[in-house]
Amino acid sequence: MIFTKEQILKALSTVQEPDLKKDLVTLNMIKDVQTEGNKISFTVVLTTPACPLKELIKSSCIEAIHQHVSADAKVEVHMTADVTSARTSAGPMLPGVKNIIAISSGKGGVGKSTVTANLAIALTKLGAKVGLIDADIFGPSMPTMFDLEDVRPSVIQENGKNFIIPVKQYGVELMSIGFLTPPDHAMVWRGPMASSALKQFFSDCKWGELDYLLIDLPPGTSDIHLTLVQTVSVTGAIVVTTPQKVALADAQRGLGMFRQPQINVPVLGVVENMAYFTPLELPDNKYFIFGENGGREFAESNNVPLLGQIPLVQGIRECGDNGKPAAMQNDVIAEAFRELAETLAQQVAIRNASAEATKRVEIKV
Repeated sequence: MIFTKEQILKALSTVQEPDLKKDLVTLNMIKDVQTEGNKISFTVVLTTPACPLKELIKSSCIEAIHQHVSADAKVEVHMTADVTSARTSAGPMLPGVKNIIAISSGKGGVGKSTVTANLAIALTKLGAKVGLIDADIFGPSMPTMFDLEDVRPSVIQENGKNFIIPVKQYGVELMSIGFLTPPDHAMVWRGPMASSALKQFFSDCKWGELDYLLIDLPPGTSDIHLTLVQTVSVTGAIVVTTPQKVALADAQRGLGMFRQPQINVPVLGVVENMAYFTPLELPDNKYFIFGENGGREFAESNNVPLLGQIPLVQGIRECGDNGKPAAMQNDVIAEAFRELAETLAQQVAIRNASAEATKRVEIKV
């Protein structure tokens, strides 16, 4: 029996991308259709290598071929990914970066930087190209979390201008003010000086092709936040909180900042960190030290997704202090961060397919 490309595409047009609610052919996700005798092969181009629905899409494609083309066909499905982007108006600033994700918290102490570091590692392990900017100018923590406290970035010169090369560790490209100052040096700067440093991380660093650039913002709402949204087009923001009432109150203010009409950065979702405590010797036990499901209820009340609930586990702290984020392990902690990375990537793809291209914020004072 001879199969045609048209038959195969017609069959695959019955397979819907679960998140985008359109079929794979309409979305131009089917490539390299080939037939040889009873064999059919093609490639499905996902919107992210971190797609949590990868196996579902693959099995649906095979089922569609067997149902609409031939039940006896031997189907080979290749899965690849091309991360989507809504940064069409990015301009000369970070042209090779597809998505810029702001990671914020209403208050300090909720584990925002820990979540950011592990999220970067988890996305990298799933096959994405990831960068991370430590924008907490006054309290940089990424050099410690990535075991880079004594590392200094290299500098190259192009067209008479010096550029900083981000430091690469565990597959993640990193930039932090901590790389440029002694570890025990206090950054006694006024707001404009900190904002200027952040701008230089965008304009004076040689960032390559990245699928996701994570921005670890300082707690609260400040000059740094405004500088970010005024300097580059941000794909979306994440709010990190604990279930505790006082943390949720501050998280509400942080989320509200992104939703202000003059800023209008899409909120991709909420991460509930320290959702419960699980002792190593009792891995099935959960103790809700800071309250139960506060982050989930916060996400629901603000009509945004709950991206993940990360447990309070001693190993997460130990791995951060040792400079090897917990997401690098192969255990239940790493699994929690892998699920978080997949859910975030899913929300970015949905946002890019359904919302307008992002633009830099213009605030008139």
